[in-house]
Amino acid sequence: LASPQGFVANPALVWQWYDWRRGIVEGASPNPGHLALARLEQLSQHFTLITQNVDRLHHRAGSKNIIELHGNILNYSCFSKRHPANFVAPGLTEPPLCHCGSPLRPDVVWFGESLPASAMPLATDAVLSSSVLIVVGTSGLVQPAASLPYIALESGIKVVEINPVRTPISDQVDVFIE
Repeated sequence: LASPQGFVANPALVWQWYDWRRGIVEGASPNPGHLALARLEQLSQHFTLITQNVDRLHHRAGSKNIIELHGNILNYSCFSKRHPANFVAPGLTEPPLCHCGSPLRPDVVWFGESLPASAMPLATDAVLSSSVLIVVGTSGLVQPAASLPYIALESGIKVVEINPVRTPISDQVDVFIE
């Protein structure tokens, strides 16, 4: 369901599944981790939050300078040309059409797709201009985002990892907090 092939095969099913997911996301609230990161941003002169999450909970927590590597489930674009779309009413059983005639889709990165062209350059620049990279709550396996801590380490930037379990980068970071 989270692939271009799934959308082409059954656009109504994929649309309805994402509509259901959007409802869950809209009913969710930021957790203490989201709120702590937003507070950290308020205390810092230069702070960029790089996320693979598509749920906008960082925005709702109050974070401002956010790079969403995998897009945003509450935004839409057309399937063919990725034209951005304005508000789309919930509860539709079929994807509405873009002004160009292509069906709309959630503006997220699906399996087999590349990140938006500007996402990794922006994230890499943010990492390289930082003095500390804090890596929070990730498996450290999803590329290309998983490369960011290695870029920081290779550049002499301190890396702090906060995770419930160890990841492939845990033994290389400056500080690991379980």
